[in-house]
Amino acid sequence: MNLLAVDTTADACSAAILMQDGRIHERCIVEPRGHTRHLLPMARELTHATGLSLSDMDALAFGRGPGSFTGLRIATGVVQGLAWGLSLPVVPVSSLATVAAGAIRQHGLSDGSGIAVAFDARMGEVYWGCFVQRDGLPEPVSQECVVAPESVTLPAGDGRPWFGAGSGWRLSDQFPASVSQAMEACYPDRIPHAADIARLALGPAESGQGVPAEEAIPVYIRDEVAWKKSRS
Repeated sequence: MNLLAVDTTADACSAAILMQDGRIHERCIVEPRGHTRHLLPMARELTHATGLSLSDMDALAFGRGPGSFTGLRIATGVVQGLAWGLSLPVVPVSSLATVAAGAIRQHGLSDGSGIAVAFDARMGEVYWGCFVQRDGLPEPVSQECVVAPESVTLPAGDGRPWFGAGSGWRLSDQFPASVSQAMEACYPDRIPHAADIARLALGPAESGQGVPAEEAIPVYIRDEVAWKKSRS
């Protein structure tokens, strides 16, 4: 299966192609206000590098959030347009799970390890989700939510080793001591990468769990933020 994945949920903009032979080619640039300008050229660069065309893709995937509202809309618009034009299924992938997958891959976390992912959601809150490494992939063990830093929690009665990942861990001095002290290490610089989205999307795409373009929608978690801004 050939799969194109994109992500614009944070400061980085990235695109990746997972090829049938398992190789992944990725382009990534950190430029918070340049997502619209860079995303489609990245996809074109990847098709040239791999010798494939967009019509050779079997599925698409994107970071569906949570994350930057503007970034989520950019990735969603690009993926929906490609999916409609190419008649391809889309796999929406959690941005929190994507960061957990990157931590597993980059830091060699052992099977059964816990990964507590936090993104800075602004307005004195963090996006929060907990995962466990199962066969190299993150399995969710809590519902993704947006909470005040002092309200984050880990699964009750869990004796596994825990690791923190994501920009929200820069606020760890505001986390409960029971959470901060449970971490064996923290990786606050971990950001979502399209290559990890592609890895997470492969299984669902192969098993026919992709959705049509109109169902490829972002997950904001905190929808009321847009409403508050519209009133100001």
